Amino acid sequence: MNLFKLHTLIICVLMLHSFQPLYCSEIIQQPEQLRKFDEDFKSRYSSDKYNYEGEEFIGYTESGSGEYEAYNEEKVKTEEEEDSSFISFNTQPLNLIFYIAIAFAVIFLAYILVNDGSSNLFTSRNHKKVNYSEDITAENIESADIKSLIKNAENNNNFRLAIRYYYLLVLKQLSLKNYIKFEDDKTNSEYYNEISEKPFSEQFSYTSYLYTYIWYGEFPVNTAQYSKAKDNFETLLNTINQ
Repeated sequence: MNLFKLHTLIICVLMLHSFQPLYCSEIIQQPEQLRKFDEDFKSRYSSDKYNYEGEEFIGYTESGSGEYEAYNEEKVKTEEEEDSSFISFNTQPLNLIFYIAIAFAVIFLAYILVNDGSSNLFTSRNHKKVNYSEDITAENIESADIKSLIKNAENNNNFRLAIRYYYLLVLKQLSLKNYIKFEDDKTNSEYYNEISEKPFSEQFSYTSYLYTYIWYGEFPVNTAQYSKAKDNFETLLNTINQ
């Protein structure tokens, strides 16, 4: 294959070399020719066609012709203005949509941030006054005045309900401290698993037992029994808040 390429290259070089003498000989063999001006040279170049001094306007395009209309300066300027106004008019809706999208994105981001925090500004139910334990949910537990509910239950000698409020108060404090994530359908065991490594985990386990036994077992509670259970809840709350 390499030999074939070499032969081809040699043939091309030889062909170029063979054409060169013929071309050179043709140039060399051409006889000399004398050049002279035509007889009408002077009159031909003295005509109005070659008048560059501006003494007479030579040739013009009528205003009615197509070429004039296409290059009319006023018309071109008007068309450019129309094009620019057309573009400007059509981009305004796009700009408006863009700014609206940005505004919605900012509002949505603020909504997410607020709902992950404790203020919950965008949920109307968070500002609703909580009167019953059933009203306390994952959305309003951190803002609910549970201590007032406990006080009202004690004043009515409804100690069983007061124990339920105490347990919700414990969950509220754990949520505020970010020890747990309060959810409406979570079990006591799931909450315990979240704080199993904390020093107060056993205290929480015992108070969970008291709450389950008293509330769900519908166990009647007198003043003395409530006082002992209350002490356990208060001790746990103090430990959590340390």
